[in-house]
Amino acid sequence: MSDCTQCVVRNRAICSSLRPDELAMLGQKGRKQSVKRGQTLVWEGDDALVVANVITGVLKLSVSTADGREQIVGVVFPSDFIGRPFGKESPYSVTALSDAEVCVFQRSAFDQFAREHPDLQHKLLQRTLIELDDARQWMMLLGKKTAEERIATLLIRISERLSADGCSGPAINLDEFELPMDRQQMADILGLTIETVSRQMTRIKASGVITLPDRRRVVINDRGALKHLAEAA
Repeated sequence: MSDCTQCVVRNRAICSSLRPDELAMLGQKGRKQSVKRGQTLVWEGDDALVVANVITGVLKLSVSTADGREQIVGVVFPSDFIGRPFGKESPYSVTALSDAEVCVFQRSAFDQFAREHPDLQHKLLQRTLIELDDARQWMMLLGKKTAEERIATLLIRISERLSADGCSGPAINLDEFELPMDRQQMADILGLTIETVSRQMTRIKASGVITLPDRRRVVINDRGALKHLAEAA
């Protein structure tokens, strides 16, 4: 690993609780790995051999139904943590939605390091509780919100995460971003059909709230109005 203190997600990742000397020790156990768009880093049901911090890019978490269909159950962004510490097998597959870079650790080595560093264990617990809260909010979104509300919520979430957790350098424009997934993947995440996603995106665009320069790029013209769409009862 290169110097962990120069990592672009150093202050937000799971290792942010570590002192410089502890961070250096953990860095010796990890390695950077590039993951191409469409490449699977972890397969559902396989032995949980690795855990990782996302440095750049966006990845999806997915499970397979009994008849072989894919269900996307989560999306992870820079500074998010992937994997199941102290677990035996992966409950989901992890696949890159865009080209990504991750910091990978052998799970056994990471588990031992975490046992020796209570602050890191505490951070893991905090992340677990945050993920639980996110899962409950997503259940509410899928169960109670309309198609338009779901899409508006997803656009806001993506814009905020890409802005907060993007690369180093000049600040990222909160209101202009590239979708890390296509329409079908949006539909899978939101429990909708691709036709409904396309129709609602066109509808929101026609209202002037957003602009869609191409199939992936989104420009939010009126964030307040988009939040109103997301929160409408």
